[in-house]
Amino acid sequence: MIPFIGFAGFSDSGKTTLISRLVKYYQNQGIRVGVIKHDAHGHYKEAAGSDSSQYIHAGASAAVVVSPESYIVYRREPHTLEQMVEKLQSEALDLILVEGFKQGKHDQIALFRSEEQANIINQLPREPVAVVAPMELTGCCPDFVPRFAPDDIASIAEFILLHIKFNAREDGC
Repeated sequence: MIPFIGFAGFSDSGKTTLISRLVKYYQNQGIRVGVIKHDAHGHYKEAAGSDSSQYIHAGASAAVVVSPESYIVYRREPHTLEQMVEKLQSEALDLILVEGFKQGKHDQIALFRSEEQANIINQLPREPVAVVAPMELTGCCPDFVPRFAPDDIASIAEFILLHIKFNAREDGC
Protein backbone atom coordinates (compact mmCIF):
# COMPACT_ATOMS: atom_id res chain seq x y z
CA MET A 1 0.00 0.00 0.00
CA ILE A 2 1.20 3.51 -0.79
CA PRO A 3 1.93 5.28 2.50
CA PHE A 4 -0.04 8.42 3.28
CA ILE A 5 0.04 11.14 5.90
CA GLY A 6 -2.47 13.88 6.62
CA PHE A 7 -2.22 17.60 7.30
CA ALA A 8 -4.88 19.02 9.61
CA GLY A 9 -5.55 22.64 10.40
CA PHE A 10 -8.21 25.28 10.26
CA SER A 11 -8.76 27.48 7.22
CA ASP A 12 -5.75 29.70 6.49
CA SER A 13 -3.38 27.60 8.61
CA GLY A 14 -1.01 27.00 5.69
CA LYS A 15 -1.96 23.44 4.67
CA THR A 16 -2.08 24.00 0.90
CA THR A 17 1.09 26.10 0.91
CA LEU A 18 3.01 23.52 2.94
CA ILE A 19 1.80 20.57 0.88
CA SER A 20 2.67 22.37 -2.37
CA ARG A 21 6.16 23.08 -1.08
CA LEU A 22 6.57 19.47 0.05
CA VAL A 23 5.45 18.19 -3.36
CA LYS A 24 8.07 20.37 -5.04
CA TYR A 25 10.75 19.24 -2.57
CA TYR A 26 9.92 15.56 -3.08
CA GLN A 27 9.74 15.97 -6.86
CA ASN A 28 13.27 17.41 -6.81
CA GLN A 29 14.35 14.31 -4.85
CA GLY A 30 12.77 11.97 -7.41
CA ILE A 31 9.94 10.97 -5.06
CA ARG A 32 6.55 10.61 -6.75
CA VAL A 33 3.79 12.19 -4.69
CA GLY A 34 0.01 12.19 -4.97
CA VAL A 35 -2.29 14.56 -3.11
CA ILE A 36 -5.83 14.00 -1.87
CA LYS A 37 -7.75 17.08 -0.73
CA HIS A 38 -10.89 16.87 1.38
CA ASP A 39 -13.57 19.35 0.33
CA ALA A 40 -15.79 19.05 3.41
CA HIS A 41 -18.09 21.88 2.36
CA GLY A 42 -18.39 21.07 -1.36
CA HIS A 43 -16.83 24.37 -2.44
CA TYR A 44 -14.80 22.98 -5.35
CA LYS A 45 -16.57 23.56 -8.62
CA GLU A 46 -15.58 23.41 -12.25
CA ALA A 47 -15.22 26.82 -13.88
CA ALA A 48 -18.66 28.38 -14.33
CA GLY A 49 -19.94 27.99 -17.86
CA SER A 50 -17.33 25.40 -18.84
CA ASP A 51 -18.50 22.40 -20.83
CA SER A 52 -17.73 20.04 -17.96
CA SER A 53 -19.69 22.15 -15.46
CA GLN A 54 -22.67 22.12 -17.83
CA TYR A 55 -22.55 18.31 -18.00
CA ILE A 56 -22.33 18.06 -14.22
CA HIS A 57 -25.17 20.52 -13.63
CA ALA A 58 -27.27 18.65 -16.19
CA GLY A 59 -26.95 15.58 -13.97
CA ALA A 60 -24.13 13.52 -15.50
CA SER A 61 -22.96 10.83 -13.08
CA ALA A 62 -19.41 11.31 -14.35
CA ALA A 63 -17.54 13.80 -16.50
CA VAL A 64 -13.97 13.48 -17.76
CA VAL A 65 -11.87 16.32 -19.16
CA VAL A 66 -8.86 15.17 -21.19
CA SER A 67 -5.98 17.36 -22.32
CA PRO A 68 -2.66 16.41 -23.95
CA GLU A 69 -0.93 16.50 -20.53
CA SER A 70 -3.58 15.29 -18.08
CA TYR A 71 -7.15 14.34 -17.30
CA ILE A 72 -9.65 15.17 -14.58
CA VAL A 73 -12.51 12.90 -13.54
CA TYR A 74 -15.59 14.22 -11.74
CA ARG A 75 -17.94 11.60 -10.29
CA ARG A 76 -21.12 12.03 -8.30
CA GLU A 77 -20.43 9.57 -5.52
CA PRO A 78 -19.17 9.97 -1.98
CA HIS A 79 -15.84 8.41 -1.01
CA THR A 80 -13.91 7.96 2.19
CA LEU A 81 -10.22 8.75 2.45
CA GLU A 82 -9.44 5.04 2.53
CA GLN A 83 -11.40 4.49 -0.70
CA MET A 84 -9.50 7.29 -2.43
CA VAL A 85 -6.14 5.93 -1.25
CA GLU A 86 -7.22 2.54 -2.61
CA LYS A 87 -8.07 4.12 -5.98
CA LEU A 88 -4.53 5.56 -6.17
CA GLN A 89 -2.87 2.19 -5.51
CA SER A 90 -2.49 1.54 -9.24
CA GLU A 91 -0.55 4.79 -9.68
CA ALA A 92 3.25 4.80 -9.58
CA LEU A 93 3.41 6.85 -6.38
CA ASP A 94 5.82 6.70 -3.45
CA LEU A 95 3.75 8.80 -1.06
CA ILE A 96 0.32 10.41 -0.72
CA LEU A 97 -0.15 13.70 1.13
CA VAL A 98 -3.67 14.29 2.44
CA GLU A 99 -5.13 17.73 3.10
CA GLY A 100 -8.05 17.71 5.50
CA PHE A 101 -9.96 14.62 6.67
CA LYS A 102 -9.05 15.82 10.16
CA GLN A 103 -11.48 13.38 11.80
CA GLY A 104 -9.71 10.41 10.22
CA LYS A 105 -7.70 7.95 12.27
CA HIS A 106 -4.64 8.17 9.99
CA ASP A 107 -1.38 9.82 11.05
CA GLN A 108 -1.64 13.60 10.82
CA ILE A 109 0.56 16.65 11.13
CA ALA A 110 -1.20 19.59 12.79
CA LEU A 111 -0.70 23.09 11.38
CA PHE A 112 -1.51 26.41 12.98
CA ARG A 113 -0.41 30.04 12.77
CA SER A 114 -1.90 31.39 16.02
CA GLU A 115 -2.76 30.31 19.55
CA GLU A 116 -6.43 30.25 18.55
CA GLN A 117 -5.72 27.87 15.65
CA ALA A 118 -3.65 25.64 17.98
CA ASN A 119 -6.96 24.23 19.21
CA ILE A 120 -6.82 21.92 16.17
CA ILE A 121 -4.69 19.60 18.31
CA ASN A 122 -7.65 19.05 20.67
CA GLN A 123 -10.03 18.37 17.78
CA LEU A 124 -8.07 15.52 16.23
CA PRO A 125 -9.13 11.97 17.14
CA ARG A 126 -5.56 11.27 18.35
CA GLU A 127 -2.30 13.10 18.95
CA PRO A 128 -0.67 14.49 15.82
CA VAL A 129 2.63 12.88 14.81
CA ALA A 130 4.13 16.37 14.45
CA VAL A 131 3.23 20.05 14.58
CA VAL A 132 4.09 22.78 12.08
CA ALA A 133 3.73 26.22 13.66
CA PRO A 134 5.68 29.40 14.33
CA MET A 135 8.34 28.63 16.91
CA GLU A 136 7.28 31.57 19.10
CA LEU A 137 4.05 29.71 19.98
CA THR A 138 5.88 27.65 22.59
CA GLY A 139 3.03 26.64 24.88
CA CYS A 140 0.61 25.44 22.22
CA CYS A 141 1.61 21.82 21.76
CA PRO A 142 2.72 18.85 23.86
CA ASP A 143 6.46 18.68 24.54
CA PHE A 144 6.82 15.15 23.17
CA VAL A 145 5.42 15.97 19.70
CA PRO A 146 8.07 16.90 17.09
CA ARG A 147 7.70 20.51 16.04
CA PHE A 148 8.80 22.30 12.89
CA ALA A 149 8.82 25.87 11.67
CA PRO A 150 6.63 26.36 8.56
CA ASP A 151 9.67 27.31 6.43
CA ASP A 152 11.72 24.24 7.35
CA ILE A 153 10.54 22.21 4.37
CA ALA A 154 13.57 19.89 4.22
CA SER A 155 13.22 18.87 7.88
CA ILE A 156 9.47 18.34 7.56
CA ALA A 157 9.94 16.28 4.39
CA GLU A 158 12.65 14.12 5.96
CA PHE A 159 10.59 13.64 9.13
CA ILE A 160 7.68 12.34 7.02
CA LEU A 161 9.92 9.87 5.18
CA LEU A 162 11.45 8.61 8.45
CA HIS A 163 8.02 8.36 10.08
CA ILE A 164 6.68 6.32 7.17
CA LYS A 165 9.77 4.10 7.09
CA PHE A 166 9.51 3.47 10.85
CA ASN A 167 5.81 2.61 10.59
CA ALA A 168 6.45 0.26 7.68
CA ARG A 169 8.97 -1.65 9.83
CA GLU A 170 6.50 -1.84 12.71
CA ASP A 171 3.85 -3.19 10.34
CA GLY A 172 6.27 -5.90 9.19
CA CYS A 173 6.71 -4.47 5.70
